Amino acid sequence: MYQNILLATDGSESARQATDHAIELADQLGAKLHLLSVSEDGPQATDKQDEMRTDHEAEASQAVEEAERSASSRGVDTSTVVRHGVPQEQIVDVAETNAIDLIVMGTHGREGLDHLVTGSVAEEVVRNATVPVVTVRAQ
Repeated sequence: MYQNILLATDGSESARQATDHAIELADQLGAKLHLLSVSEDGPQATDKQDEMRTDHEAEASQAVEEAERSASSRGVDTSTVVRHGVPQEQIVDVAETNAIDLIVMGTHGREGLDHLVTGSVAEEVVRNATVPVVTVRAQ
């Protein structure tokens, strides 16, 4: 059914839970797991840079490396990519250009004003992706 699964990860708790879910799916289905993290631009990135003063490129690389280690330990075939840009746009683009059958991603569950101001990456991906999207909310 699904031969190529895209996991979009940012290393957050919800992304780690999505990683576990994606690895389990890929393992059960014998699918290849494509791991993507985006060093982001846009309103959320500016807030993160101001508040945390971190290296987004290094965070993105670390997120895919962590996911790759987990998948490899289960014998799941993987590929990795780090992109720079607006996360929801990059996720949809990678899915479209790599014959992805399913996207798996975490959702942060933002609510209220924060959700209205920044929106939801997961919602945008669900709206714009041409393939099914599984979202995993942090528990």
